[in-house]
Order: sequence, then structure tokens, then C-alpha cells
Amino acid sequence: MPTDRLPPEQHRQQAEGVREKSEDGRNEAEQFRRLAEEAREVRDQHHQALETVREERERLREAGEEARIAGEEARAAAEAARHATMEAVHATAETLQATLDNMKVVEEMRRTLRDIRELTKLDSN
Repeated sequence: MPTDRLPPEQHRQQAEGVREKSEDGRNEAEQFRRLAEEAREVRDQHHQALETVREERERLREAGEEARIAGEEARAAAEAARHATMEAVHATAETLQATLDNMKVVEEMRRTLRDIRELTKLDSN
């Protein structure tokens, strides 16, 4: 039966049904739009989190590289200090040896002077 032959009450009910279906469709479309927007927000948050992780990883890589370089510099400085210490030890040993040699000379001179004094005492007697 075409809609122009329906009694007014049925026509009104049919129009109301169409209006309700239309409203349901709009509500459903709005719900899909909200879900799509939420999905975009989640996707954007995910991208931001990934970018943050990437940036942090890069900072950690740079910090690791700086630490490696600092470690190499510290190793080189420690090696230079070790060499300087060994040179100082050798210089100290040489100084001690020279002091010992000088002390031996002084001791020998004392003996000689003592011997001379003893000979002089004997000659005067």
C-alpha cells in the first residue's frame, strides 16, 4: 500500500519509525566518529611515546659514548701517571744511590783523617 493511501495515524507512525531509525543512524554515526577520534588520540599518544623512547635511547647512546670516551681518557691519564710515578721512583733511586756514594766518600775521608791524626799522635810521641 503506498504511503499516500495510509490513514493519517499509520502515516504518522511510519514517519515516526523512519525518524527513529534516522536518529539511531545519526547516533551510531556519532558514536563511530567519537570512536575514530579516540583511536586517533590513542595512535597519537602511541607515536608520542615511541618518539620519547627513541629520544631517550638516543640520549642514552650519547651518554654511553661520552662515558666510553671519558673511560679512555681516564685510562690514558692513569697510564701517564704510572709512567710519571715510575720515572719519579727511578729518580729517587738515583738520588739515594748518589747520597749513598757521597756518604761512602765522607766515611772514607773520616777514616783517612782519623788515620792521619793517629799517625800525627805517634810522630809527636
